[in-house]
Amino acid sequence: MIRATKVLGQHRWTEAAADTVVLDFDDRHRRRMAMTGTRGLEFLLDLENAVALRGGDALVLEDGRLIEVVAAPEPLAEIRGSDPHHLIRVAWHLGNRHLPTQIMPKGLRIRRDHVIEAMVKGLGARVIEIEAPFDPEGGAYAEHAHADAPAHGHTGHDHAHGDAHDHGHHHGDGHDHDHDHDHHHHHDEHCDHAHHHHDHSHAHDHK
Repeated sequence: MIRATKVLGQHRWTEAAADTVVLDFDDRHRRRMAMTGTRGLEFLLDLENAVALRGGDALVLEDGRLIEVVAAPEPLAEIRGSDPHHLIRVAWHLGNRHLPTQIMPKGLRIRRDHVIEAMVKGLGARVIEIEAPFDPEGGAYAEHAHADAPAHGHTGHDHAHGDAHDHGHHHGDGHDHDHDHDHHHHHDEHCDHAHHHHDHSHAHDHK
């Protein structure tokens, strides 16, 4: 099976793609995974390191052909505030829980989570259920930069992911929080995954 071993970032390629893969947020954070394009082209994603793929990126096959990455729509919650200051306050609470968050012109988007949705409603925000591609700030794991492009912007948190899926969160206030999770996946054991399902009982408030 032909391999895809490189990634070209958004706006860094112009030629026509040989095929397209439609991937949700989880499947856009892989190192090694068998994929099939919408036109039937089968290939193996085989990167040196896990990369946070974004809609509009291209995977480069060993023979030079390109596979376009399209972000699949998925269930999201769009959060609206009463004014920008209110929305910033809600964003702080989301960031404090290490939640991948997409910043929109008039709101914030997160993956559906009834616990978090109840929290933001308690803060006075409005929650709208939508279906849309999820493209959070920084691709969530910006240290896994594209091989030929600078890393996407950070959200202020650095996340390190190894095969054991240990999540270390380092804050500028001197507090380090380490969360160890045992995850089970139906994908092959060589995949490197980004995981975003934290136990919401470990919210940390920093003064």
